[in-house]
Amino acid sequence: MAICFSSAVKPANHFTVFFNPAPKKPIFKCSCSLPTVTTTEPEPVFTSVKTFAPATVANLGPCFDFLGCAVDGLGDYVSLKVDPSVHPGEVSISEVIGPSKLSKNPLWNCAGIAAISAMKMLGVRSVGLSLSLEKGLPLGSGLGSSAASAAAAAVAVNEMFGNKLLPDELVIAGLESEAKVSGYHADNIAPAIMGGFVLIRSYEPLDLMRLNFPEKKQLLFVLVTPEFEAPTKKMRAALPAEVGMPHHIWNCSQAGALVAAVLNGDPVGLGKALSSDKIVEPKRAPLIPGMEAVKKVAVEAGAYGCTISGAGPTAVAVVDNEEKGKVIGEKMVEAFWKEGNLKAVSMVKRLDRVGARLVGSVPAPR
Repeated sequence: MAICFSSAVKPANHFTVFFNPAPKKPIFKCSCSLPTVTTTEPEPVFTSVKTFAPATVANLGPCFDFLGCAVDGLGDYVSLKVDPSVHPGEVSISEVIGPSKLSKNPLWNCAGIAAISAMKMLGVRSVGLSLSLEKGLPLGSGLGSSAASAAAAAVAVNEMFGNKLLPDELVIAGLESEAKVSGYHADNIAPAIMGGFVLIRSYEPLDLMRLNFPEKKQLLFVLVTPEFEAPTKKMRAALPAEVGMPHHIWNCSQAGALVAAVLNGDPVGLGKALSSDKIVEPKRAPLIPGMEAVKKVAVEAGAYGCTISGAGPTAVAVVDNEEKGKVIGEKMVEAFWKEGNLKAVSMVKRLDRVGARLVGSVPAPR
Protein backbone atom coordinates (compact mmCIF):
# COMPACT_ATOMS: atom_id res chain seq x y z
CA MET A 1 0.00 0.00 0.00
CA ALA A 2 1.41 3.40 -0.97
CA ILE A 3 0.05 6.88 -0.28
CA CYS A 4 0.28 9.60 -2.87
CA PHE A 5 -1.01 13.18 -2.75
CA SER A 6 -3.36 13.72 -5.67
CA SER A 7 -2.11 17.18 -6.56
CA ALA A 8 0.91 19.32 -5.79
CA VAL A 9 -1.10 22.57 -5.91
CA LYS A 10 -4.28 21.62 -4.08
CA PRO A 11 -4.46 21.96 -0.29
CA ALA A 12 -3.65 18.76 1.56
CA ASN A 13 -7.30 17.86 2.18
CA HIS A 14 -7.40 14.82 -0.09
CA PHE A 15 -5.05 12.06 -0.98
CA THR A 16 -5.39 8.67 -2.55
CA VAL A 17 -4.30 5.35 -1.14
CA PHE A 18 -3.24 2.86 -3.81
CA PHE A 19 -3.55 -0.87 -3.20
CA ASN A 20 -1.63 -3.52 -5.05
CA PRO A 21 -4.27 -6.27 -4.75
CA ALA A 22 -2.30 -9.26 -6.03
CA PRO A 23 1.43 -8.55 -6.23
CA LYS A 24 3.55 -11.15 -7.95
CA LYS A 25 6.46 -10.22 -5.73
CA PRO A 26 6.54 -9.08 -2.09
CA ILE A 27 5.57 -5.43 -1.68
CA PHE A 28 8.09 -5.15 1.13
CA LYS A 29 11.46 -6.77 1.52
CA CYS A 30 12.80 -6.88 5.04
CA SER A 31 16.39 -5.72 5.28
CA CYS A 32 17.08 -8.34 7.96
CA SER A 33 15.82 -11.22 5.85
CA LEU A 34 17.32 -14.56 6.86
CA PRO A 35 20.39 -13.48 8.83
CA THR A 36 22.66 -16.14 10.28
CA VAL A 37 22.28 -15.53 13.99
CA THR A 38 24.74 -18.08 15.39
CA THR A 39 28.52 -17.89 15.04
CA THR A 40 28.97 -21.63 15.44
CA GLU A 41 26.69 -24.36 14.21
CA PRO A 42 24.39 -25.49 17.04
CA GLU A 43 23.94 -29.15 17.89
CA PRO A 44 20.46 -30.64 18.31
CA VAL A 45 19.36 -30.84 21.92
CA PHE A 46 16.48 -33.16 20.99
CA THR A 47 16.22 -36.10 18.61
CA SER A 48 12.58 -35.21 17.97
CA VAL A 49 10.12 -32.47 18.86
CA LYS A 50 6.43 -31.76 18.38
CA THR A 51 5.06 -28.23 18.19
CA PHE A 52 1.67 -26.54 17.92
CA ALA A 53 0.78 -23.19 16.34
CA PRO A 54 -2.65 -21.56 16.72
CA ALA A 55 -5.14 -20.22 14.23
CA THR A 56 -5.18 -16.46 13.75
CA VAL A 57 -7.67 -13.74 12.92
CA ALA A 58 -6.09 -11.06 10.74
CA ASN A 59 -7.16 -7.61 9.54
CA LEU A 60 -9.65 -7.22 12.44
CA GLY A 61 -11.88 -4.90 10.44
CA PRO A 62 -10.10 -1.58 9.85
CA CYS A 63 -6.62 -2.98 10.55
CA PHE A 64 -5.94 -4.45 7.10
CA ASP A 65 -2.54 -6.15 6.87
CA PHE A 66 -1.14 -4.67 10.10
CA LEU A 67 -2.93 -6.28 13.06
CA GLY A 68 -3.91 -9.83 13.96
CA CYS A 69 -4.49 -12.06 16.97
CA ALA A 70 -4.13 -15.73 17.88
CA VAL A 71 -7.06 -18.03 18.68
CA ASP A 72 -6.76 -20.80 21.26
CA GLY A 73 -7.57 -24.48 20.72
CA LEU A 74 -7.38 -24.54 16.95
CA GLY A 75 -4.27 -24.93 14.81
CA ASP A 76 -1.57 -27.13 13.23
CA TYR A 77 0.99 -29.57 14.61
CA VAL A 78 4.49 -30.27 13.32
CA SER A 79 6.62 -33.26 14.33
CA LEU A 80 10.32 -32.93 13.55
CA LYS A 81 13.16 -35.39 13.99
CA VAL A 82 16.83 -35.75 13.21
CA ASP A 83 17.01 -38.07 10.20
CA PRO A 84 20.36 -39.51 9.00
CA SER A 85 18.73 -40.43 5.68
CA VAL A 86 18.12 -36.75 4.87
CA HIS A 87 20.98 -34.82 3.31
CA PRO A 88 22.73 -32.57 5.90
CA GLY A 89 21.31 -29.07 6.01
CA GLU A 90 18.08 -30.11 4.30
CA VAL A 91 14.48 -30.88 5.29
CA SER A 92 12.31 -33.73 4.06
CA ILE A 93 8.53 -33.88 4.52
CA SER A 94 7.62 -37.45 5.40
CA GLU A 95 3.88 -37.00 5.90
CA VAL A 96 1.06 -34.50 5.56
CA ILE A 97 -2.04 -35.38 7.56
CA GLY A 98 -4.94 -33.38 6.19
CA PRO A 99 -5.74 -31.89 2.75
CA SER A 100 -4.40 -34.21 0.05
CA LYS A 101 -3.51 -31.38 -2.32
CA LEU A 102 -0.75 -30.08 -0.05
CA SER A 103 2.69 -30.74 -1.53
CA LYS A 104 5.28 -32.84 0.29
CA ASN A 105 8.02 -30.94 -1.56
CA PRO A 106 9.57 -28.78 1.20
CA LEU A 107 10.14 -25.97 -1.31
CA TRP A 108 6.40 -25.76 -2.00
CA ASN A 109 5.00 -26.46 1.43
CA CYS A 110 4.56 -23.70 4.05
CA ALA A 111 6.04 -25.82 6.82
CA GLY A 112 8.98 -26.88 4.68
CA ILE A 113 9.83 -23.35 3.57
CA ALA A 114 9.75 -22.01 7.13
CA ALA A 115 11.79 -24.93 8.47
CA ILE A 116 14.48 -24.41 5.83
CA SER A 117 14.55 -20.67 6.57
CA ALA A 118 15.00 -21.30 10.30
CA MET A 119 17.81 -23.79 9.60
CA LYS A 120 19.61 -21.21 7.44
CA MET A 121 19.27 -18.58 10.15
CA LEU A 122 20.75 -20.99 12.70
CA GLY A 123 23.52 -22.03 10.34
CA VAL A 124 22.61 -25.73 10.49
CA ARG A 125 24.65 -27.57 7.84
CA SER A 126 25.56 -30.99 9.23
CA VAL A 127 22.15 -32.36 10.28
CA GLY A 128 19.19 -33.41 8.13
CA LEU A 129 15.62 -33.19 9.42
CA SER A 130 12.41 -35.04 8.64
CA LEU A 131 9.10 -33.24 9.14
CA SER A 132 5.50 -34.39 9.55
CA LEU A 133 2.66 -31.87 9.28
CA GLU A 134 -0.75 -32.40 10.85
CA LYS A 135 -3.28 -29.88 9.58
CA GLY A 136 -5.92 -28.86 12.07
CA LEU A 137 -7.02 -25.89 9.98
CA PRO A 138 -8.87 -26.01 6.65
CA LEU A 139 -7.20 -24.37 3.67
CA GLY A 140 -8.47 -20.96 2.61
CA SER A 141 -10.61 -20.51 5.71
CA GLY A 142 -9.42 -17.03 6.70
CA LEU A 143 -7.95 -18.45 9.91
CA GLY A 144 -4.25 -18.32 9.00
CA SER A 145 -3.83 -21.89 7.82
CA SER A 146 -0.54 -21.32 6.01
CA ALA A 147 0.81 -19.21 8.89
CA ALA A 148 0.03 -21.92 11.45
CA SER A 149 2.00 -24.49 9.45
CA ALA A 150 4.92 -22.10 9.02
CA ALA A 151 4.93 -21.02 12.67
CA ALA A 152 4.85 -24.59 13.98
CA ALA A 153 7.72 -25.59 11.68
CA ALA A 154 9.95 -22.58 12.47
CA VAL A 155 9.43 -23.06 16.21
CA ALA A 156 10.12 -26.82 15.88
CA VAL A 157 13.51 -26.17 14.25
CA ASN A 158 14.34 -23.51 16.83
CA GLU A 159 13.46 -25.83 19.75
CA MET A 160 15.44 -28.67 18.17
CA PHE A 161 18.61 -26.59 18.32
CA GLY A 162 18.27 -24.98 21.73
CA ASN A 163 15.79 -22.13 21.22
CA LYS A 164 18.37 -19.63 19.94
CA LEU A 165 16.12 -17.55 17.64
CA LEU A 166 14.12 -14.64 19.02
CA PRO A 167 10.39 -14.27 18.22
CA ASP A 168 10.93 -11.58 15.59
CA GLU A 169 13.56 -13.76 13.90
CA LEU A 170 11.08 -16.64 13.81
CA VAL A 171 8.57 -14.27 12.22
CA ILE A 172 11.11 -13.49 9.50
CA ALA A 173 11.52 -17.22 8.84
CA GLY A 174 7.74 -17.55 8.62
CA LEU A 175 7.47 -14.56 6.31
CA GLU A 176 9.59 -16.41 3.75
CA SER A 177 6.79 -18.97 3.63
CA GLU A 178 3.93 -16.45 3.62
CA ALA A 179 5.54 -14.51 0.76
CA LYS A 180 5.32 -17.57 -1.50
CA VAL A 181 1.76 -18.46 -0.54
CA SER A 182 -0.35 -15.42 0.31
CA GLY A 183 1.88 -12.34 0.25
CA TYR A 184 4.54 -10.67 2.36
CA HIS A 185 2.39 -9.68 5.31
CA ALA A 186 2.87 -10.65 8.94
CA ASP A 187 -0.58 -10.16 10.51
CA ASN A 188 -1.08 -13.95 10.61
CA ILE A 189 2.45 -15.29 11.14
CA ALA A 190 3.38 -12.81 13.90
CA PRO A 191 0.48 -13.63 16.26
CA ALA A 192 0.77 -17.34 15.36
CA ILE A 193 4.32 -17.26 16.74
CA MET A 194 4.01 -14.65 19.49
CA GLY A 195 0.41 -15.15 20.65
CA GLY A 196 -2.08 -12.46 21.64
CA PHE A 197 -2.54 -9.35 19.53
CA VAL A 198 0.42 -8.24 17.39
CA LEU A 199 0.66 -4.98 15.45
CA ILE A 200 3.11 -4.72 12.55
CA ARG A 201 4.47 -1.22 12.75
CA SER A 202 6.85 -1.60 9.82
CA TYR A 203 8.61 -4.10 7.60
CA GLU A 204 11.70 -2.02 6.82
CA PRO A 205 12.99 -2.69 9.40
CA LEU A 206 10.64 -5.31 10.80
CA ASP A 207 9.04 -3.79 13.90
CA LEU A 208 6.44 -5.81 15.82
CA MET A 209 4.40 -4.55 18.76
CA ARG A 210 2.64 -7.04 21.03
CA LEU A 211 -0.55 -5.59 22.50
CA ASN A 212 -1.50 -7.15 25.82
CA PHE A 213 -5.19 -7.72 26.44
CA PRO A 214 -5.51 -7.71 30.28
CA GLU A 215 -5.35 -11.19 31.80
CA LYS A 216 -8.37 -10.68 34.05
CA LYS A 217 -10.61 -9.60 31.19
CA GLN A 218 -12.71 -12.08 29.21
CA LEU A 219 -12.51 -12.11 25.41
CA LEU A 220 -14.09 -14.72 23.15
CA PHE A 221 -14.34 -15.10 19.39
CA VAL A 222 -17.34 -16.66 17.65
CA LEU A 223 -15.93 -18.21 14.47
CA VAL A 224 -18.39 -19.31 11.79
CA THR A 225 -16.94 -20.96 8.71
CA PRO A 226 -19.18 -21.66 5.69
CA GLU A 227 -18.53 -24.27 3.01
CA PHE A 228 -17.18 -21.75 0.55
CA GLU A 229 -13.77 -20.98 -0.94
CA ALA A 230 -12.45 -17.45 -0.72
CA PRO A 231 -8.95 -17.56 -2.24
CA THR A 232 -6.70 -14.84 -0.85
CA LYS A 233 -5.61 -13.80 -4.36
CA LYS A 234 -9.22 -13.31 -5.47
CA MET A 235 -10.17 -11.44 -2.30
CA ARG A 236 -7.17 -9.12 -2.59
CA ALA A 237 -8.06 -8.43 -6.21
CA ALA A 238 -11.41 -7.06 -4.99
CA LEU A 239 -9.76 -4.24 -3.05
CA PRO A 240 -10.36 -0.69 -4.24
CA ALA A 241 -7.60 0.88 -6.30
CA GLU A 242 -8.07 4.23 -4.59
CA VAL A 243 -9.27 5.41 -1.20
CA GLY A 244 -10.24 9.00 -0.49
CA MET A 245 -9.37 11.07 2.55
CA PRO A 246 -12.71 10.63 4.42
CA HIS A 247 -12.53 6.82 4.42
CA HIS A 248 -8.82 6.91 5.23
CA ILE A 249 -9.42 9.13 8.27
CA TRP A 250 -12.36 7.00 9.39
CA ASN A 251 -10.43 3.74 9.19
CA CYS A 252 -7.40 5.21 10.96
CA SER A 253 -9.59 6.43 13.82
CA GLN A 254 -11.30 3.03 14.10
CA ALA A 255 -7.96 1.22 14.09
CA GLY A 256 -6.74 3.52 16.86
CA ALA A 257 -9.92 2.85 18.83
CA LEU A 258 -9.46 -0.89 18.38
CA VAL A 259 -5.89 -0.78 19.72
CA ALA A 260 -7.07 1.27 22.71
CA ALA A 261 -9.84 -1.28 23.35
CA VAL A 262 -7.32 -4.14 23.32
CA LEU A 263 -5.01 -2.41 25.80
CA ASN A 264 -7.94 -1.42 28.03
CA GLY A 265 -9.48 -4.88 27.96
CA ASP A 266 -12.68 -3.48 26.46
CA PRO A 267 -14.48 -6.13 24.33
CA VAL A 268 -17.40 -3.76 23.66
CA GLY A 269 -15.13 -1.08 22.20
CA LEU A 270 -13.11 -3.74 20.37
CA GLY A 271 -16.24 -5.13 18.73
CA LYS A 272 -17.52 -1.69 17.78
CA ALA A 273 -14.25 -0.80 16.04
CA LEU A 274 -13.99 -4.26 14.49
CA SER A 275 -17.32 -3.71 12.71
CA SER A 276 -16.45 -0.29 11.34
CA ASP A 277 -14.23 -0.92 8.32
CA LYS A 278 -15.25 1.23 5.34
CA ILE A 279 -12.51 0.21 2.91
CA VAL A 280 -11.90 -3.54 2.67
CA GLU A 281 -14.92 -5.33 4.13
CA PRO A 282 -17.49 -3.52 1.95
CA LYS A 283 -15.72 -4.87 -1.15
CA ARG A 284 -15.18 -8.40 0.15
CA ALA A 285 -18.45 -9.12 1.95
CA PRO A 286 -20.57 -9.25 -1.24
CA LEU A 287 -18.25 -11.97 -2.58
CA ILE A 288 -19.16 -14.29 0.32
CA PRO A 289 -22.83 -15.34 0.01
CA GLY A 290 -24.80 -14.31 3.08
CA MET A 291 -21.92 -12.49 4.82
CA GLU A 292 -23.69 -9.15 5.15
CA ALA A 293 -26.74 -10.84 6.70
CA VAL A 294 -24.51 -12.88 9.01
CA LYS A 295 -22.86 -9.74 10.35
CA LYS A 296 -26.24 -8.10 10.94
CA VAL A 297 -27.65 -11.15 12.72
CA ALA A 298 -24.57 -11.46 14.95
CA VAL A 299 -24.86 -7.88 16.20
CA GLU A 300 -28.63 -8.13 16.64
CA ALA A 301 -28.11 -11.30 18.71
CA GLY A 302 -25.78 -9.48 21.09
CA ALA A 303 -22.27 -9.68 19.60
CA TYR A 304 -20.21 -6.57 20.23
CA GLY A 305 -19.04 -6.62 16.65
CA CYS A 306 -18.54 -8.84 13.62
CA THR A 307 -16.36 -8.83 10.52
CA ILE A 308 -14.59 -11.10 8.04
CA SER A 309 -11.64 -13.05 9.43
CA GLY A 310 -8.65 -12.49 7.17
CA ALA A 311 -9.68 -12.83 3.54
CA GLY A 312 -12.66 -14.99 4.55
CA PRO A 313 -14.93 -16.83 4.29
CA THR A 314 -14.96 -17.22 8.11
CA ALA A 315 -16.97 -14.60 9.97
CA VAL A 316 -15.69 -13.58 13.42
CA ALA A 317 -17.78 -11.98 16.15
CA VAL A 318 -16.60 -10.69 19.54
CA VAL A 319 -18.28 -11.56 22.86
CA ASP A 320 -17.29 -11.97 26.52
CA ASN A 321 -19.58 -14.85 27.47
CA GLU A 322 -19.24 -18.40 26.14
CA GLU A 323 -22.91 -19.42 26.36
CA LYS A 324 -23.96 -16.21 24.69
CA GLY A 325 -21.35 -16.85 22.01
CA LYS A 326 -22.79 -20.29 21.27
CA VAL A 327 -26.26 -18.84 20.72
CA ILE A 328 -24.87 -16.12 18.47
CA GLY A 329 -22.91 -18.73 16.51
CA GLU A 330 -26.08 -20.75 15.88
CA LYS A 331 -27.86 -17.68 14.54
CA MET A 332 -24.91 -16.88 12.27
CA VAL A 333 -24.96 -20.44 10.91
CA GLU A 334 -28.68 -20.08 10.21
CA ALA A 335 -28.08 -16.80 8.39
CA PHE A 336 -25.40 -18.33 6.16
CA TRP A 337 -27.88 -21.05 5.18
CA LYS A 338 -30.92 -18.80 4.82
CA GLU A 339 -29.27 -15.89 3.02
CA GLY A 340 -26.29 -17.52 1.32
CA ASN A 341 -27.44 -21.13 0.87
CA LEU A 342 -24.22 -22.22 2.56
CA LYS A 343 -23.72 -24.83 5.25
CA ALA A 344 -21.51 -23.56 8.06
CA VAL A 345 -20.03 -24.61 11.39
CA SER A 346 -19.53 -22.43 14.44
CA MET A 347 -17.20 -22.52 17.42
CA VAL A 348 -16.40 -20.22 20.32
CA LYS A 349 -12.72 -19.78 21.09
CA ARG A 350 -10.61 -17.75 23.51
CA LEU A 351 -7.64 -15.52 22.79
CA ASP A 352 -4.42 -17.53 22.59
CA ARG A 353 -1.88 -15.63 24.68
CA VAL A 354 1.06 -18.01 24.12
CA GLY A 355 1.49 -18.58 20.39
CA ALA A 356 3.45 -21.43 18.81
CA ARG A 357 4.97 -23.74 21.40
CA LEU A 358 6.69 -27.02 22.14
CA VAL A 359 4.24 -29.76 23.14
CA GLY A 360 6.51 -32.82 23.11
CA SER A 361 10.18 -33.76 22.83
CA VAL A 362 12.74 -36.56 23.11
CA PRO A 363 16.14 -35.40 24.46
CA ALA A 364 19.24 -36.12 22.44
CA PRO A 365 21.63 -38.66 24.06
CA ARG A 366 24.58 -37.11 25.86
